[in-house]
Amino acid sequence: MAPTTDMAAAAAAAIVPNDFSRVLAQRERRFAAALLAPAFLALLATTTFPLMFLVWTSAFRMDLAMPFANGFVGFENYQALLTDERFWSSLLLSLVYTASTVVLQVVIGLALALLVMDMKRGQGWFRLIAILPVVLSPAVVGMIWRTFMLAPEFGIVDFLAINAGIGSKNWLGDPLLAMVSVIAIHTWQWTPFAFMVLLASLAALPEDIYEAARLDRATAWQRFRRITLPLLRPAIVMVIIMRTMVALTAFAAIFTVTAGGPGTATEILNLYAYRKSFTELSIGYGSALAVALLIVTVIISGVLFALRRAK
Repeated sequence: MAPTTDMAAAAAAAIVPNDFSRVLAQRERRFAAALLAPAFLALLATTTFPLMFLVWTSAFRMDLAMPFANGFVGFENYQALLTDERFWSSLLLSLVYTASTVVLQVVIGLALALLVMDMKRGQGWFRLIAILPVVLSPAVVGMIWRTFMLAPEFGIVDFLAINAGIGSKNWLGDPLLAMVSVIAIHTWQWTPFAFMVLLASLAALPEDIYEAARLDRATAWQRFRRITLPLLRPAIVMVIIMRTMVALTAFAAIFTVTAGGPGTATEILNLYAYRKSFTELSIGYGSALAVALLIVTVIISGVLFALRRAK
C-alpha cells in the first residue's frame, strides 16, 4: 500500500503547479483583455460603426433637395455608378494621380537617400529640413502653394517660369497644368516620408557586401542594380503600399488648391463623393461613391500585398 500512497501524493503534488499555471495564464489573459478593451472600443466607435453606417446609407435614396422621394433603393445607387461618366472620369483621375505621385515619391526619395548617404557633413540638417513638409497639414500646404507658389505673375513658380522664358502660366486655371500642379504638391509634401524610410534602410545595409563588390571591380551602377535595389526591395514595397493607400484617399490639399477644378479636371473620386454629398446634397449616392472608393483601395492594397508575398 505504501507505493500506491506515494504515487497518489506525487500525482497530487504535480497537479497543484499545473492548476496554478493555468490560473495564472487566465489572469494574464484577462488583464491583457482589460488593457486592450478601451482601444478596441474606440476603434469600433471611430471606424467600424461609421463604416457600417456608410454602407447602410448607400442603400437609400437620401436627397436633401428632394426629401419626399427618399427611401430604400437597395443596389440602385451602385447600378447608377456603372453608367455615371463622371464616376469613371474621377476614378481614372484617382488612378493617374496615385500612380504618378507614388512613382515620383519613390524615385525622388531613393535618389535623395543615396545622395545623403554619401554626404560627410550636414546629414542631420538635411534630414531636419527635408522632414518639414510632412509635419504640415495638407490644407496648410495647399494654401501655401495656391497663394505663394502658383499665383499668376506673383507666385514663385510663375516667376521662375517667366525668367526661364516659358512665360506666365495659369497653373490652376488650365486643366492639364492644374493636374500637374496637384501631383507636384502631393509629391513635394510626401517625398520626405519615402526619403526617411529608404535612408534608414540604406544605413542598415551591410558594408562588407559593397567592399566585396568593389574588389570585384563592380561599377557604381552594377552595385546599385545588383545589391542596393534587391536589398531595399522590402522597404520600397512597403513605401509603395502605404503611399498608395494615402494617395487614393487624398482630399485636403486638392480641395484647398483647386476644389476639384477647373471644372472636374482635378476631381478625384474622393472629391466627387464629397461634392455629391455636401454640395449636391445627394447623401445616398455620395455614400455609394465612398464605398466604391473603399472597394478600389482594398483591391489595390490587396494586390500589392499579394505581390509582396509572392516575391
